[in-house]
Amino acid sequence: MRMSKITAAVALALAVLAASPLAVSAAGLKANIYMTQNKIPNGLTEKGLLGFVKSHNAKILRESTEEKLEERKFMAEMVVQFSSPPNDAEFHVKFFDIHDGPRKYIEDLPVYIMDKKQKVYLQRVKLPRTRFKPNRRMELVATVKGGEVGSLKFGVEGEEKRNSGVVSF
Repeated sequence: MRMSKITAAVALALAVLAASPLAVSAAGLKANIYMTQNKIPNGLTEKGLLGFVKSHNAKILRESTEEKLEERKFMAEMVVQFSSPPNDAEFHVKFFDIHDGPRKYIEDLPVYIMDKKQKVYLQRVKLPRTRFKPNRRMELVATVKGGEVGSLKFGVEGEEKRNSGVVSF
């Protein structure tokens, strides 16, 4: 009698795990992520787009050149290529600062899916300097239904804020 209760409890736990979002991502959905700061040519096919971003993949994002330091940002085009369609209404791209060791969450970018059969997504990314400090190592992670399916490590490079050292009273 006691074994049947334990067996039932184990079966229930396995059923709950099988329905969880982590089990969905572990079922084989993977994503390759690329970022480029080069202008993507118009009229590319999906294969042409993937070829372009693979050959122009940016390991370091350089900041824009606005005069005021506070208004600068890191701009890029991000391409996410899934192994199969994500089968959801959206996926998320989460940004982390990894410069000092463990991940420190910065921002979440939801990407809405219009075509459920699509496997490749192009998204413009604008990382404001107010949240993304220059000269740091970063990681972005693509998640579907809460499970991680791909990641990309990159750096952000820009001018450091300088103080003049002059104090006036």
